Amino acid sequence: MNHDHHDHDHDHDHDHEGGTVLSDVELRVRALESVLVEKGYVDPAALDVLIETYETKVGPHNGAHVVAKAWSDPAYRDWLLKDATAAIRSLGYIGRQGEHMVAVENTAGIHNMVVCTLCSCYPWPVLGLPPVWYKSAPYRSRAVMDPRGVLQDFGVILPADKQIRVWDSTAEIRYLVLPERPAGTEGWSAARLATLVTRDSMIGTGLARSPAEPEGAQ
Repeated sequence: MNHDHHDHDHDHDHDHEGGTVLSDVELRVRALESVLVEKGYVDPAALDVLIETYETKVGPHNGAHVVAKAWSDPAYRDWLLKDATAAIRSLGYIGRQGEHMVAVENTAGIHNMVVCTLCSCYPWPVLGLPPVWYKSAPYRSRAVMDPRGVLQDFGVILPADKQIRVWDSTAEIRYLVLPERPAGTEGWSAARLATLVTRDSMIGTGLARSPAEPEGAQ
């Protein structure tokens, strides 16, 4: 299992046990949200929908584009696996918490899963806002101790002989899982392939959808 250690002295926004240190951007967003809600400009319920949309739709759409291009373009796939930061930037997906990216590829014999054991480091430019469970203590600890059990909790049952690698995100490096391309997609365009890429498949807690599956799951 690959498990990178955190540099406790790095300058980064972390959700530590016992307190939360927010980035300047997050502080401004929260302050703006409070003002908008207080003045009646925004319905809290509508705000929740907006945040959920960014968390599950807008952000992951960027990552899905990256994955689909890698599936359909061998040269881009090689570039992504060699220098994910540059390959992702070439598509216009740049920004805070996505400065240093590493792509890890799922294969017939290896399944990769991403966690941040110290806090909740997450590649926002390609995956949007981190889901609540990603920041939870149970996921952060169990993903390292019992990754196969965590996958089963997500409904992912892997063959017993498939190796599971857990990658620990840090302030310096964020990981993007390149899921296996589903069977039955030969000849598909990158745009069509992107519809099969789920957020969870790019974290490693899920798999890409098969062509027969509806677009409901993460």
